[in-house]
Amino acid sequence: MRLMVVWVPDWPVVAAVGEGLVAPAVPAAVHDGRGLVVVSAAARVQGVRTGMRRRHAQRVCPELVLLAKDEARDARAFEPVVQSVEEVVAEVAVLRPGMALAEAAGPVRHAGSEEALAESVVGAVARHSGAEAYVGIGQGLLTAILAARASAIVPAPDTAAFLAGHPVTALRHGAMTRQSREEVDALVEVFGQLGLRTLGDVAALPAADVLARFGDAGRRAHALARGAFVPTAPGARLEGAVLVARELDPPLERSDAAAFATRTLAEDLAARLSGRACGRLRVTVRTTDGAELSRLWTIESVLTATEVTDRVRWQLDGWLSGRSGVPPSAPLHLLELAAEEVRGALAGQEQLWGRPGRSAEAAQRTVVRLQGMIGTSAWRPVLQGGRDPRTRIRLVAWNDDPPLRRLDAPWPGQLPSPAPSTVYDTPREVGVYDDAGRLVAVDDRGRISAVPVRVVAGEDHAVVAWSGPWPISETWWSTPRRGAWLQVTPAEGPSMLLSTQGGTWLLEGLYD
Repeated sequence: MRLMVVWVPDWPVVAAVGEGLVAPAVPAAVHDGRGLVVVSAAARVQGVRTGMRRRHAQRVCPELVLLAKDEARDARAFEPVVQSVEEVVAEVAVLRPGMALAEAAGPVRHAGSEEALAESVVGAVARHSGAEAYVGIGQGLLTAILAARASAIVPAPDTAAFLAGHPVTALRHGAMTRQSREEVDALVEVFGQLGLRTLGDVAALPAADVLARFGDAGRRAHALARGAFVPTAPGARLEGAVLVARELDPPLERSDAAAFATRTLAEDLAARLSGRACGRLRVTVRTTDGAELSRLWTIESVLTATEVTDRVRWQLDGWLSGRSGVPPSAPLHLLELAAEEVRGALAGQEQLWGRPGRSAEAAQRTVVRLQGMIGTSAWRPVLQGGRDPRTRIRLVAWNDDPPLRRLDAPWPGQLPSPAPSTVYDTPREVGVYDDAGRLVAVDDRGRISAVPVRVVAGEDHAVVAWSGPWPISETWWSTPRRGAWLQVTPAEGPSMLLSTQGGTWLLEGLYD
């Protein structure tokens, strides 16, 4: 099957430029908390590269603007691009924000040739959205994606030769969901250990052996490497579509107000699929004046409620935020989700042990309902890497899976274990005094002026033991943080974690 892929390079940066977060000519990069994931062309000229740590990148390019990864922003800003492609091609599916897919055979007959079709799409995207798009046409999904990245049209007879020279890591470009990316990453690592360096090496393997050794993930990777047609949800039997819908009462005009309806519909759709694979997710809304908007998203794996919720939330935000060139003409009164290309061969396999029981599932649904009633700001604490107890705890939205700082990464200057059991949201000011009644101080080299014998924290506490100080030296590139940590044990009551900055002592937490 001849497929056409439309790709906008460095899309997360382009989306941020479109929303006015950074000027087009300024070097910019998007990070996920661990490192840079996307770098603009202006930043690459200065030597900034994907995968760099933020601190390293800012040393290389001091004027670099760093932007936090925001998938909702990427999807919201991509809607005008998809609508531009629809000016030329009737049926467009979103692979991921920044990349869209369409079949090429029909549009080519209308345009006259594949080259003319590619020129028409590039021109339409530039006119209507202002983005610079690359178009690739080829045989099979991965061929079309890699062709788009090269802005090329690959004739069918040249497919094998075109794919063969690409490194095996190019398989990652064919993964569209978090689950499939994790599977491909694990598969690529094993391929590397086996000495398979290119797609040509993978394609040369016997298909039966790949299936026996690596299962469905290996079969899909093998088919992609050969340029074969790969359904977005591979399986033995096509079962059609599964549809769920809900009337919105009262009608909605803001995407954040649709969060509860989105989540409950996603749960319902995932339950009806019962672990079956889904090729595409169609999101349809109808307005109070009878108008209809619809969009296709690619889902090439087992459909989960989280995957559905994310894409529906992104899509509604794209329509309702005002960024789209075709916003709804009236408030939304119906939301409809349809899982298309449903296949029964990839039923989800349960774990051999540790299966979630009915009580766990009921608790999950209860939390979702409460989140819908009180809003999307239902939080849960998550442990991440950091130097002090406050930065190691991050509050994230329920059912969200944001990027977290690695726990196993080196953290120079980290406060020694154990961490305090109680950490105050707002540190309390206290006084730390020596035996002469003078305020104890810590200099820039981390040296303490005297032995602390008394802590005044509402009450006067005699200190029987203390440890530290440990210097604090952070964020030199913006607002420097300088000070020190100190642990003290009073004669009565729990031990205390104190910090000092600018001559002021603060009670940070308690060791209960």
